[in-house]
Amino acid sequence: MNHILCGLAANPALPAELVDRLITVADDEIATELAAREDLGHAQALALAARDEGTAVHLAYEGRLTSADIDPVAQPQAALALLDTGAGLPEWARRFATDPVTERREKLAACPDLPPDVTDTLAADSEIAVVAELALWTTPDMAARLARHPHAEVRRAVAANEATPPAVLEMLLTGDGLPPARHCLVCDRERTPAPHARPHPHPHPHPADDLPPGAFCTGSPESTVHDMWRQALSNPATPARAAAGFAGHSSALLRWSLAGRSDLPPEVWGRLADDPLPGIRGDLAENPAVDAAHLRALATDVSPDVRRSLAHNPRVPLDLLASLAGTTKIGATLLPRIAAATPAEVESLAKSPDPAVRMLLAARRDLPPGTRDALAADTDAKVLKSIAPHPGLSEARLRDMIDRHGVRVLARVATNPDASPSLLEHVTRHDPPVPKAFREVARHRNATASALLACLTDRQARPIAAAHPSLPVPVVVELLGDAEGRVVEAAAANPSLPPAMMLKLAR
Repeated sequence: MNHILCGLAANPALPAELVDRLITVADDEIATELAAREDLGHAQALALAARDEGTAVHLAYEGRLTSADIDPVAQPQAALALLDTGAGLPEWARRFATDPVTERREKLAACPDLPPDVTDTLAADSEIAVVAELALWTTPDMAARLARHPHAEVRRAVAANEATPPAVLEMLLTGDGLPPARHCLVCDRERTPAPHARPHPHPHPHPADDLPPGAFCTGSPESTVHDMWRQALSNPATPARAAAGFAGHSSALLRWSLAGRSDLPPEVWGRLADDPLPGIRGDLAENPAVDAAHLRALATDVSPDVRRSLAHNPRVPLDLLASLAGTTKIGATLLPRIAAATPAEVESLAKSPDPAVRMLLAARRDLPPGTRDALAADTDAKVLKSIAPHPGLSEARLRDMIDRHGVRVLARVATNPDASPSLLEHVTRHDPPVPKAFREVARHRNATASALLACLTDRQARPIAAAHPSLPVPVVVELLGDAEGRVVEAAAANPSLPPAMMLKLAR
């Protein structure tokens, strides 16, 4: 890997003529950086796409190429990428529908808005993987048709498709109105297929590498049917009445699929709230559709993970959230319910006697100035760590935080977008030093040359500082010879690098 050329390819100040030069010598890594350039012209995109089809695929997905730019014979993957974005041509779809390469037909099957004759061709494909991929993304009418497919893998994909009609999804769960599936992936790989009317001679997981763990079949595609039920239960288009019947199923995975649904009756919530599996109770606790009564019951759950999930529920009652703050390790993250708090609720939370509650509020970045400043004067370090990045805090308040709590708040103060150059220099001179604070200073827009030079002494902050435009040019040039490739690449990507040096490096 050429770290200097990769860095140059990502340099936002690289002149257009040097972009052209790099395109002519681009390997995979350089091409990836060039393809991501915001200033890449259409002619440059064409030249880059002509060098490598992987890059052409990326450019197609980014909207940098059109159907007029791609030859589907020479660059089939790029043509399929355009079809996937809806920018391909119908005749391409017809060509790929009969392509001898299975992977291409499978990729086509996932593309939107295919002509009806193409979907008919794909639905009759000899490879089940192609038909299953079509079933996963196709229209309601075709999904209903494929629900009757004899292969269980196709039905599993239909069950996952949110465009599948609700009545069809219900049939996949109950089996009513559908003939039983006759094949599955395990059946397909049996060396000596047995009639499906009697158990297979090998009812254990098949050793084929491409089968999911635990796949088995004794004549009634059990594992695939189970997975089909799981997909249908997770599908929001599945009728609630059909899904609710699985609340007491012996399979934990099927019960788990219900925990995130928003349309189940309260009695199902109650049953899932008593489930022995903490993961199910945790997903239920985070479900915003669950009523307050069941949320309050989950607040006393023995599992801290369940209580933590409850704290992330956007509809958790605020008093309940306050009680969770003191008994559950939530961290200084902005919870949905805190983000939605009204002005009156914000005022109440700010006056809470529990510092854990004040810490949760301090994670907001739109607090009224009075509330923000009051939290910045808090006596608890975890509240200060949470409020320190809040915009609008004065330098005096930020310095006061450092004076009172030192290393505990230093890195968080350095993340404040309004931190002044002098304050950032103060952070880098702190004794004892805090490595994370160096990394935050190194990426701060207000970092000075002096602060960045200090950051270069920290191994993890060094490559970040090397890319900062405020780093003195002689230092940037010196770093082009650094022993660590990440630092070299960052220095080459530094926009302050003189054009003459860029030209020299590109040569």
